[in-house]
Amino acid sequence: MTSPTPFIDPARQRSRIKPLKAWGHMQRLIADKEDTAQVFHIIEALNGNVKLTDFERFMNSEQGPALLAKRADLPTTLDNHAPLKSLPNGTVGRAYVEFMESEGLSAAGLVAESEKNNARRQQFDDDLNWHMNRGRDTHDLYHVLTGYGRDALGEAALLGYTHSQHGGLGINFIAFMGGRTIAKEAPRNAKIKAVIAEGRRNGKAAARIVDQDIDALLREPIADARARLGIKEPVLYKRALEIFSEYELDPAAVAA
Repeated sequence: MTSPTPFIDPARQRSRIKPLKAWGHMQRLIADKEDTAQVFHIIEALNGNVKLTDFERFMNSEQGPALLAKRADLPTTLDNHAPLKSLPNGTVGRAYVEFMESEGLSAAGLVAESEKNNARRQQFDDDLNWHMNRGRDTHDLYHVLTGYGRDALGEAALLGYTHSQHGGLGINFIAFMGGRTIAKEAPRNAKIKAVIAEGRRNGKAAARIVDQDIDALLREPIADARARLGIKEPVLYKRALEIFSEYELDPAAVAA
């Protein structure tokens, strides 16, 4: 089978890095970590052309060309909870739907947040845009498979993990600032800097979730998927949560 030739709109212009813009959006994110739209603003301001490099890496992966040809609509699949609930206990799909429902999340909700940012800039209906959306749509699968929660520390560590796999100054900046802000409030023995570093190491050692056939991944036992992808347990993160509990600190409130 011949691999598809990716289409990238020739009207796309080289992205410039805008540090002052990123800093302003970072201050808003620190003030309200639930303001997800700020994450997209920061990434756009700092990531430059890393999205193209990441897409090229995807196309050079074993399944990348076939996945592009298929062009699955992940939000539709991931928000269709009935089939996921019918999967056996212990599968990635069951763990995913339980996570999303317990957190009150949806794939469509993340799409809506990103579109708030997209509304003010030129849109491109090309293969690069499809791949960028794929990275967005798999974010909560990363939470489920890596074991990092949605508390401030879990999000920062997961961004460190994600940066190791996909690059991008924006993601790196958010992970660094998140860890720095949390460390100011957390007990010293929680070793926040080490938790973020562990996330980076774990991401570097593992295969990329975005390169996987998501339909097949959802049906896979989660223990088998983690072993196959080389996803290590976040030991230091879990220990930090235990320390927060010992100090009667709510992880969701630390650096919130």
